[in-house]
Amino acid sequence: MRDFLCPSCGNRLAFENSVCLRCGSAIGFDLPRRAFRPVDSTGATDDGGRPARVCNNLSIARCNWLAPIDAPGGLCLSCRLTRTRPNNDDLIGLREFGKAESAKRRLVVQLDELGLPIVGRDEDPTGGLCFDLLSSEHHRVITGHANGVITIDLAEGDDVHREQLRVSMAEPYRTMLGHFRHEIGHYYYLVLASRGAERQRFEELFGDPDTSYSDALDRHYSGGAPEGWQDDYVSSYATMHPAEDWAETFAHYLHIRDTLDTAAAFGTAPAGVTLDRPIPGPAGFRYILNQWLPLTWTLNMVNRSMGHSDLYPFVLPPPVLGKMQFVHELVTARQLRVRNPQAVG
Repeated sequence: MRDFLCPSCGNRLAFENSVCLRCGSAIGFDLPRRAFRPVDSTGATDDGGRPARVCNNLSIARCNWLAPIDAPGGLCLSCRLTRTRPNNDDLIGLREFGKAESAKRRLVVQLDELGLPIVGRDEDPTGGLCFDLLSSEHHRVITGHANGVITIDLAEGDDVHREQLRVSMAEPYRTMLGHFRHEIGHYYYLVLASRGAERQRFEELFGDPDTSYSDALDRHYSGGAPEGWQDDYVSSYATMHPAEDWAETFAHYLHIRDTLDTAAAFGTAPAGVTLDRPIPGPAGFRYILNQWLPLTWTLNMVNRSMGHSDLYPFVLPPPVLGKMQFVHELVTARQLRVRNPQAVG
């Protein structure tokens, strides 16, 4: 995540700000610029860029993004991707909905930075991306992905509920943003790795994604992860099925890229380590890894100094790094193609 500045006074801003805490100026985040723009008392901005106004979800989802003047429903890109949300009278669901949308906005910025396609259901009614953000207060909700539809249980936004699940499932890490990154991984398998030579390489690294998912699910929850799984997988859940191994690996790749980007923006990693000059291929991945390992060691030690668990409580054995390098090669190839289509072809 980049380091943001107030367009009026130059004060540092958090990604979630809708008002500058120094000068009091109302602001909105503009995704195409990846920067904040000033807005007037009506919520509109016209500072020489494309006219826009504050997203209509400012109140209900704490959305601080700008939407084009002609955007459907007056919603920003991130909010337009949400197909289903809690009803207005579901106060608990709406509270958690705001937390989920905040995590989703962070996800969407990263996808945009990486040049990954964000094709909504309005463009592709059968396979486009959309989110059903549902509260399990009233009925059972299963977090998952199906043909571009990502379902998130909003109960995961409750710290106590999520921590209870994390402990009961023996997971070292569980966050709302982590769920979004995992589920979007399933979607980008379809986009990046489901055909041709990429599919063949996927099977070499992860296995056959067409093996029975229901059988794998039953096997995993009845017998658990196989002994010695730590030698080949990033998490115990990744052992369940090749699709889950890919999604877990993809999520960790996004964790690493975003954390390094943030560290670089604030001077604790080399400037432009991943955002400004993506390096494709094995050399690029080794460069990222060489920056990541000392950073995560430092951050883990800082967390321990504050009495917290490790920020990144995972070990990345060689087979996992091989899988992650494959993800890197697919993502950076797409990233470079978006930045310079003529040069890449």
